[in-house]
Amino acid sequence: MSTRRRFIGMVPAVLAAGAWLNPGLRADGPVRSANAQLGVGSIGLRYQGSVDTHKAQLYGQIVALCDVDRHVREQSRASFGSTPGIFEDYRDLLQRKDVDVVIIGTPDHWHSKMVIDACRAGKDVYCEKPLTLTIDEGKILQKVVADTGRVVQVGSWQRSDHRFRTAVELVRAGRIGTLKAVDVVLGKNVQGGPFERTAPPKHLNWNLWQGQTPDVPYIAERSHYTFRWWREYSGGQMTDWGAHHIDIAHWGINSQPVKIEATASWPDVTDGYNVATHFTAKYTYANGVVLTVLDTGRNGIMFTGTEGRIFVNRESLSGKPVEDLTANPLPREAFQLYDYDNLTRPERVGKLDAIVNHVGNFFDCVTAQRKPLSDVADQHRSVSICHLGNIAMRVGRTLTWDPQREEFPGDAEANSHLKREQRTGFEVA
Repeated sequence: MSTRRRFIGMVPAVLAAGAWLNPGLRADGPVRSANAQLGVGSIGLRYQGSVDTHKAQLYGQIVALCDVDRHVREQSRASFGSTPGIFEDYRDLLQRKDVDVVIIGTPDHWHSKMVIDACRAGKDVYCEKPLTLTIDEGKILQKVVADTGRVVQVGSWQRSDHRFRTAVELVRAGRIGTLKAVDVVLGKNVQGGPFERTAPPKHLNWNLWQGQTPDVPYIAERSHYTFRWWREYSGGQMTDWGAHHIDIAHWGINSQPVKIEATASWPDVTDGYNVATHFTAKYTYANGVVLTVLDTGRNGIMFTGTEGRIFVNRESLSGKPVEDLTANPLPREAFQLYDYDNLTRPERVGKLDAIVNHVGNFFDCVTAQRKPLSDVADQHRSVSICHLGNIAMRVGRTLTWDPQREEFPGDAEANSHLKREQRTGFEVA
């Protein structure tokens, strides 16, 4: 949380440092190029959605803004030098012909439907993580993206950070021998409640905010940042930090889980946060690697192999294989996680190709109509790992998973958690 707040505070500096992020940019503003003409519409404008939209200014023109909170959308419009149109309903924004790409920074329960609707409206999409609320949503979403041919980047930006990508490259290149185990620490879920039921504020469209989720009385703590601690809208730390760290762990493991074990304790509170008060999850992958996810310990990811280990988080990358890179660098021409050829803005860190700007990679790929670094297929698989852990916690027993069929063989109870009931008019389909 503190990292996100620091980053939001850095937005003006990020914009001023455009030339560092992108060699094709001047310090006083973006150089006009083919994709600089793209019209950008942004949906969901608090927190990370605002950060993403400000960064998108480096590559296109912000022409439309949408948020169900009138105060938020009016404040957002005031923060831009241009005069974008503002909307309460995202469907009105998608009808704008001058919107070429869409930034989605809404709460989790809206991500899949908005991405689907945007793709069908002919827009390319940058969507914040986690990509989905359920595993079945991801199945539908993959098909729509494939059918429409749109470029979709998911905001799991740790894939664009040199620390995380170097860790995965070292693991996949065999620098710690055969990978045996990965340990991930996410942090504990926030607890609280009971909270007061009140009338929704007049500046918030509470019905539209709820979307597909059950229609319930308004509680201020259900909306804005704290939606993460309600199962109706999210999955707690498993899908918040997990969409980052478990994604990196899964990227390094390079296989699929076949067994999930989990433990959890639950709050005894009405009208309060209802995600687990304590949780652990253990996944056995088809290649024999065991992934363990904990809520207590040092936040980050530890890869352990037969010949060493590597630890990585947002502040550090450590381990003997990392120290050995000075004398024995990875041969980039022989091994890389992403095809950097023909990018319109290939940033560099030292002698290694690197993507230091996740939003920039999205705009590169929109221009070239090519696969982004954090695409829908990869992120559906990664966030499914998060969902599987939450499902195992709910049913309270070991589960067997078929990653090809994406179901729990012969387990009706567990399979019932692959989707959720959706309110009429807000279905993901």
